[in-house]
Amino acid sequence: MLNKTDKGRAELQPGQRTLGQRERAVLLVADGRKATASLQALFGGLGAGIVRELLAQGYIVDETPPPPATPPAPEPAAAKGSVDAFSGPRSLASARMFLFDLSERMFAPRDKVLALYFRDALREARDASTMLAVSREMLVAIERLAGAGRADAISERLAKLLPESTLERA
Repeated sequence: MLNKTDKGRAELQPGQRTLGQRERAVLLVADGRKATASLQALFGGLGAGIVRELLAQGYIVDETPPPPATPPAPEPAAAKGSVDAFSGPRSLASARMFLFDLSERMFAPRDKVLALYFRDALREARDASTMLAVSREMLVAIERLAGAGRADAISERLAKLLPESTLERA
């Protein structure tokens, strides 16, 4: 919200004419109630430059209230002692989706080649034993990157997603 300063109000008094007609028009509507964007849009978008000049010369002031304080970021699930949030039924498909998501979040930002390797390996894993082998490799890489605690938590979550029959064979 833009508002006139004392200098701006003085400019609008009779007998005071140091600004051009467009500058005075913007100054006239700068009343602290109109959005800054609406003033900048005046004169086919030329208002943005006029607003900048009036601000720089001290005719108007930006009184936009500061944005509300952002609440603190929630504590990551891993820090709370739980594991990655993924809900789904016990199935190979759920476990595979969990592993795909995990690969993207854990490896893609740090090691794109490794992320691509795991992505391709998971695509090719057509049976439970192959997918378990890929998951073991991922867990070893996660332990290297994020520590044993993180790898253990992910292993527990994976065990909750895999069908019980698959776990018995592993």
